[in-house]
Amino acid sequence: MKNTFLTLTFFISLAISAETYTVKMLNQGAEGIMVFEPSILDVDVGDTVIFEATDAAHNSESMEGMIPNGAVSWSGPLSKDISVTFDIPGVYGYQCTPHSMMAMVGIIRVGKNIDNLETLKAVANIKKSSFVMNQDRLDSYINNL
Repeated sequence: MKNTFLTLTFFISLAISAETYTVKMLNQGAEGIMVFEPSILDVDVGDTVIFEATDAAHNSESMEGMIPNGAVSWSGPLSKDISVTFDIPGVYGYQCTPHSMMAMVGIIRVGKNIDNLETLKAVANIKKSSFVMNQDRLDSYINNL
């Protein structure tokens, strides 16, 4: 009974202290065209990110192989906001599906954890070969963690 109470107390405290962040999906931003702002985000376990469809024809989708083991992938609809809660620590790579070839990508680090960083870098190295512009954008984001 005591363990159940402690577990329940832990999850209630996470829910109370959880933050909500907004990432805008933009045609034009401070870093150029087809960007997420902010493009790199640090959050805590249990925090939520709202990907805001500020400009039309964008979405947010986790990139295969670029999320921590055990994490749930996501794929938002075009031109609609999507809310994602991050319960597994690690580094997450995501993209705008129709603009991925333009390197419309972003990085979220959860819990200051980088345990999956080397795997993410290997997948990113392959992914960036499909970019027709901004080919160093993803590497730049990863190097800024």
